[in-house]
Amino acid sequence: MRKRLKETVKYIFPDCAAINVYSSFDIIGDIAITKLPVFTPENARAATAAITQRHKNIKVVFVQSSAVTGEYRVRSLSRVFGENRTCTVHKENGCQFEVDVEKCYFSPRLSHERLRVAKVVQSGETVVNMFAGVGCFSILIAKQVPTARVFSIDINPVAVQYMQRNILLNRVFGRVIPMLGDAEVLIKTQLEGLADRVLMPLPEKSLEYLHAAVSALKLQRGWLHVHTFEHATKTEDPAQKTVCRLHETLAKLNVDFEVPHVRIVRSTGPNWWHLVADVLVLNRYST
Repeated sequence: MRKRLKETVKYIFPDCAAINVYSSFDIIGDIAITKLPVFTPENARAATAAITQRHKNIKVVFVQSSAVTGEYRVRSLSRVFGENRTCTVHKENGCQFEVDVEKCYFSPRLSHERLRVAKVVQSGETVVNMFAGVGCFSILIAKQVPTARVFSIDINPVAVQYMQRNILLNRVFGRVIPMLGDAEVLIKTQLEGLADRVLMPLPEKSLEYLHAAVSALKLQRGWLHVHTFEHATKTEDPAQKTVCRLHETLAKLNVDFEVPHVRIVRSTGPNWWHLVADVLVLNRYST
């Protein structure tokens, strides 16, 4: 959940022009995570006051002190307010997700995208989620489409532990199958040719893993939901640049395909965008 802070900070501290905070932050359960242009006690105090005044349910406030990095996509957090814990339960789209915000990747900003994808999954589909985290996409699909089966993969053992808890918490046991390991290896050894739909919610590596995603699909007609980052100036169209990159990559993979839909998920920085492309693979030719 994104919330604006600057107006509230100015209201609480009208005479302190030195206080410097960003306008947005994330709420995950009863934990708030924000960033500061400059980490000072004064700025942290201002951000905390603004957050907790507007959101009485917040029990913990963290300042993010590093980018999301590494194989497990985690970030360093500095606690500036509240209880000494990093675990919470986040409610979204009728589901509950238990998560450790320090040890697992989780973004509340993908809530709309998770629901959008769940609503296009058809009855009886087999879905492979290559980068599942604590299971948000997978579990929401299973809740929305009870006849679907979702193979839910992540390489982070802590994330898979939380995924297993969330499967039970949301009563989708047997419909979401948690799998620990590298998605490419698991597809090659266990899931090749099984999927009607493959999710790739990892923008940093989706194009690198596109060949594995294609091999997970059945030979005829399947969907890929490919997340990616794109740089685009004011005179460039990030969606068109994404389509061009997909065509360049998929043209090498012996498939017939279309890209009927590309949408911007969010801005990630000046001239940088997070996008998702829905790719319809019409035929996958076996080699």
